[in-house]
Formats: sequence, structure tokens, C-alpha cells
Amino acid sequence: MAILRTACLALLLASMPAIAKDSTDLRARLKAQADAWDTAIVKKDRQAIARNMSDTFFQIGSDGATADKAQFLQNLTSPYLVIEPYTVEDFTIRIYGNTALLNGSTDMHGTYQGKPFRTHYRYTDTYVKEGTVWRVVNVQTTRIAE
Repeated sequence: MAILRTACLALLLASMPAIAKDSTDLRARLKAQADAWDTAIVKKDRQAIARNMSDTFFQIGSDGATADKAQFLQNLTSPYLVIEPYTVEDFTIRIYGNTALLNGSTDMHGTYQGKPFRTHYRYTDTYVKEGTVWRVVNVQTTRIAE
């Protein structure tokens, strides 16, 4: 029995670097995907934004308002909205099987109907692996008090 436990432990330890490498690669891919989504949002690239989203996408905004995929796309690509390039801070990724939680904060600036706006918030983007593709299924934001 002790030999079996030792063999199992040795096998587990031998596989750990591969698991760590796979996790690191996935985190890098998800980070690149999230960065590309942010860029698409600033550029109002409707197709690129939509490609990153599941058909079951759902958003809960800082004010409690909700939007499905169609409404989210309409809001982001509105001709009245201009979002300046922004950076994400405090970025983390946690992976749970075929689900990944991406967290960060951003201080977003731009104009809406010609009037300047600023929104500083934390967010959680929930990604789920659909077949071989990771897509965002849920976004929730929380305003950060100034």
C-alpha cells in the first residue's frame, strides 16, 4: 500500500509542471483576449465585441441596470458614446475548470451625447469555455467611490 501511495504521489508531482504551464498559458491567452475586447470596445468594433460574448451574455451595471447581448452591443456602439483608451489595474484571473473569473478596475473617461463622463469601477467578467472557445457570459461592475 505504501508503494502504491508513493507511486501515485510521484506521478502527481511529475505532472504538476505541465499543469502549471497549461494554467500559465491559459491565463496569458485570457489576458490577451480581455485586452483585445477592451480595444474593440474603444474602437466600437461591433463584430469583435460580439465574437467575445456568449449568446447567453448578461450584464449587471453599477446602477443595477441589466442588459443582454443585443442591448450591451447597442449601448457600446452608440454614436453618442465615445470611450477614450483606458487601462485596467488590479487585474487577476481565477480559473475553475471551464470557468474563469477576470477581475480588475478601470477609470474610464469619454463623452456621451457630447458631455464628458468619468466612471471608476471594479468589475468581474465571467468567461466560460464553449466548445474550444472562451467567451464572456457575464459582466458585473461596481462603482468605486471617489
